[in-house]
Amino acid sequence: MFPQIAVGTLEQGLMYAIMVLGVYLTFRILDYADLTVEGSFTLGGATAAILIFNGMNPWLATVIAFAAGCCAGYFTGFLHTRFKISPLLTGILTMTALYSINLRIMGRANVSLLKARTIFTDFIKIPGMQTYGVLLLSFMTILVIGVLLFLFLKTELGLAMRATGDNELMIRSLGVNTNGTKLLGLALSNGLVALAGSYIAQNQQFADAGMGIGMIVAGLASLIIGEVLIGTSSLGRGIFAVICGGIIYRIIIAVALQIGLAPTDLKMITAFIVIISLAAPNMKFKVSALSGVIRGKETHYANNK
Repeated sequence: MFPQIAVGTLEQGLMYAIMVLGVYLTFRILDYADLTVEGSFTLGGATAAILIFNGMNPWLATVIAFAAGCCAGYFTGFLHTRFKISPLLTGILTMTALYSINLRIMGRANVSLLKARTIFTDFIKIPGMQTYGVLLLSFMTILVIGVLLFLFLKTELGLAMRATGDNELMIRSLGVNTNGTKLLGLALSNGLVALAGSYIAQNQQFADAGMGIGMIVAGLASLIIGEVLIGTSSLGRGIFAVICGGIIYRIIIAVALQIGLAPTDLKMITAFIVIISLAAPNMKFKVSALSGVIRGKETHYANNK
């Protein structure tokens, strides 16, 4: 029983880590508070599910889901760069519009993929993949995406994108089109989020109009957990931390469910995880400062004695 739960949790963690990489692109690389995530996650799941339900090749459906997410992110960036609407508001507007769009795509509140062909059913048909096929495919996907993201952010365009998030005025003065880097970053970010949504929908064998609710908080929780525990001293370490954060977050959720907490409490648990993760660095600093004061007093007392 425990090995099955552990494998299932790791599978989920690796799939959600794809979404967390998307959140990392906007919140850390571009310094853009993008709330489109909750809509684009569902968009990916809805697009892949309805295409597979109607008989399309699941691999092609997954690619189209990624492209749909890119379009959603591009639209968010377009609102910001063309009409100068604030990042927070552009995300809210796109997320709100996507709720209706996702319902239009599915034609109903949810789409079932029971007995349907998915990328996972295709992969586990390979000899030797019946037990750990889902896990291996998820691991291969996050590995490829992580490596490609690392290499991309090392290119001239990737460096321009990172500079846009660090100091937009400075990099613009050097002739870089910051609007273009924002559009590209938001498109790639939401494309990854939609890809994660398509993976989750195919793994759980259904897509639901509300499957993206709370994804932005879950993504931030995973991001912060990874950064606090592993650190961000380099680009590679930062990406690795984000992936690990997604896995650790799902482990925490699985443990919470196993000890008897109700599924309806998960959003509250997520909020507490974010609060603790955000407060941890400050608390660590205060504890270190207090320890230093105590050691100083002990040394002073010993010297006087």
